[in-house]
Amino acid sequence: MTMYTTVDSPLGELLLVGEEATGGVALASLSLPGQKGAAVVRDGWVHAPEAFAGIAAQLREYFEGRRTRFDIVYADGVGTDFQRRVWAALDTVPYGETVSYGQIAERVGAPGSGVRAVGTAIGRNPLLVVRPCHRVIGADGALRGYAGGLERKERLLGLEGALAVR
Repeated sequence: MTMYTTVDSPLGELLLVGEEATGGVALASLSLPGQKGAAVVRDGWVHAPEAFAGIAAQLREYFEGRRTRFDIVYADGVGTDFQRRVWAALDTVPYGETVSYGQIAERVGAPGSGVRAVGTAIGRNPLLVVRPCHRVIGADGALRGYAGGLERKERLLGLEGALAVR
């Protein structure tokens, strides 16, 4: 059964989508308003805010600057093998730090021409904020691509102390 809820945040209303899992919910998607490729509530989905209470609390703590890591169960079977490898590499980027697309490509064994494929996989990350694709920047230090918009990427990096917010 697919469940969903919305959570207010400094970035706008977040849409959380998940599947029933042992002891709660496995998060399949976290999207932002106006996000490229954002999830859309579908017929048959169950509005279940109580199922997402723990995730919502972690998100509040993160936005309040009191949480640097998420402890969330993710849904299985989302993405290709390559995308899952890239997303797993994203999960290793520490709070308050940034890496380049090239560094992620090296971590997943796809250096050189693989950087473009890595960028595409990062752009398809279904779990914005909690899977930290916002911590990936250009090799020159410039903010590049973020499905939620560069302004939000800048806000997240500012919150984490990874750059000064303008």
